[in-house]
Amino acid sequence: MNLTRCEKIIGIDAITKLKNTKILLVGLGGVGGICFEMLIRSGIENITVTDYDIFEESNLNRQILSLNNNIGKKKVDIAKAFANSINENCVINSFYNKVNEEFLSNFNKDFDYIIDACDDVNAKVQLVKFALKNDIKIISSCGTGNRLDPTKLHYTNIWKTENDPLAKKFRNALRKERITYKLPVVTSNEVPLLKSNDFVGSMAFVPNSSGIMLASYVINDVINIK
Repeated sequence: MNLTRCEKIIGIDAITKLKNTKILLVGLGGVGGICFEMLIRSGIENITVTDYDIFEESNLNRQILSLNNNIGKKKVDIAKAFANSINENCVINSFYNKVNEEFLSNFNKDFDYIIDACDDVNAKVQLVKFALKNDIKIISSCGTGNRLDPTKLHYTNIWKTENDPLAKKFRNALRKERITYKLPVVTSNEVPLLKSNDFVGSMAFVPNSSGIMLASYVINDVINIK
């Protein structure tokens, strides 16, 4: 993969650093799929991905990895092939698993960063606990459904979100575990357009923008450029 355009702006030392960075990405949907692509195109070559889902037709309107010819296939399998179609040097370790304490116990602390792009509150809490236990940096996405305005997305910590029902549930779960860590998150302060908990509407703008912001935060942190 030719990274001369990246090297021009961040330098060869940063490129080397990115190539040696190991990331755990959880979730390959609307947020995680585009985050995955941005990491690869930025020079990250070692990513462990996990997602317990297959592509459905309803994903086509917003998920970058979703195509008509991969409906019914595992997201982790498609992601792995997609990565190597961009950069054949990528090492993608993929797991078709739900994320819980037992699953995470199979990993050691051999990650530089964890990116939480899932919407399962229990999984999000377990990832925070795993990160804190093993001194691994982590950033999480919060709610992107039922919204239309990507300019309302911003970085903050989990204790300072507004108008984000998923973040509220996440906070409550962290409190139950007595976790007070100021977890960095990407969140929207746009008031959700739908109030129903039964069905979440979503278009491409907000989830994809959130995924790009997750990748940007990690890349800039790794190479120490703000």
